[in-house]
Amino acid sequence: MSVLYALYSEPDEVQKAVDSLRKAGVPEKEIVVISSEPIEEYEFSHRDKATWLYWIAGGGGALGLAFGTWLTRMTELAWPLQTGGMPIVSWWPNLIVMFELTMLGGILATVVTLFITAKIPTRENALYDVAVSDGKILVGVESPTEGLRAGIQNALGAGRVVSR
Repeated sequence: MSVLYALYSEPDEVQKAVDSLRKAGVPEKEIVVISSEPIEEYEFSHRDKATWLYWIAGGGGALGLAFGTWLTRMTELAWPLQTGGMPIVSWWPNLIVMFELTMLGGILATVVTLFITAKIPTRENALYDVAVSDGKILVGVESPTEGLRAGIQNALGAGRVVSR
């Protein structure tokens, strides 16, 4: 996998580089920006904010609640214990198990979604530089086409571009 990227110290420089890459004809989805901390006040950080994670976690919780309700009710009906005229299915003690399975369903759905969206585990070499850990901000393009290569180098600043 070929990669072109540059490292910047300031978010203003990153915004200029992202705008230059767009002007050079690089599609929005191919521009990669990696930072060690969130930079939410700039436009480039709002590209990938839409997510289904809330709905997936809620669905996992709903499935957990349904399973918890079914499990406790069916367990009590499978082994009915007569307790002096009280109902066989007792909801107050069942709420504990139902709550725990609701949380388990939501948590498992969230973790599985995280692994899928983060593509963990992967065998690909991800675009990364250790300078990002020291506070630098990486802007790059993975697998650039030959026609855009010169434009990408000019947009990122020819003296800064790292090619792998």
